[in-house]
Amino acid sequence: MSEDGEGADAADSGDGALGDGPGDGALDSDLRVGSCERCPALVESRSRIVEGVGPTDADLLFVGEGPGANEDEEGEPFVGRSGDVLDEALRDAGLARADVRITNCVRCRPPENRDPTTEELANCRGHLEAEIAGLDPELIVTLGKVPSEHLLGRSVRITAESGDVVDARIGGESRRVLLSVHPAATLYDRSQREGFFETIARSGELSGVAAEGEGGSGGQSRLGEF
Repeated sequence: MSEDGEGADAADSGDGALGDGPGDGALDSDLRVGSCERCPALVESRSRIVEGVGPTDADLLFVGEGPGANEDEEGEPFVGRSGDVLDEALRDAGLARADVRITNCVRCRPPENRDPTTEELANCRGHLEAEIAGLDPELIVTLGKVPSEHLLGRSVRITAESGDVVDARIGGESRRVLLSVHPAATLYDRSQREGFFETIARSGELSGVAAEGEGGSGGQSRLGEF
């Protein structure tokens, strides 16, 4: 599921330096790809490359699956309906979008909002690993089943594992990863809302980003399943 069930792709612009192989993914100083034509179907489908947004030294990184239609139009991850849910959950946790980094496994909108293919995920993996290495976050939060499985390299029962913290080997480094349902899950199933908000609140605490923030959800106890 692309964000919002909608897609967002990317126009080839910027100064990113790319390697030749799928494993190469050098980024510019703003952690931007800039240009890429590795996936013909995505090049055809996208209107722009949707780069990660947020501080380049953020301690908290959110990783989604891929851009949706709103993201493709506006050029920023999670700006549609699911983005509204994410922003609300961040505010509830005493955080703001400006406090965190948000990116995707693939940076271009898949045609007709389909899931990215294994090849497309592999083609963009180097970019994601380079972004994570440059950022060096305290915590990575995977928003949904696809990014969870992509980063962990195994099958994930996201409804059962949401809220779990695991160690994953990413780009040769051990990273702490918090699994979460996709924010769109709360739109399709309202019973998932409390669990999602609790997971986002926990992400702020685990990363230290919300340690001194005000207005967070603190003692709320909510478990996600989707």
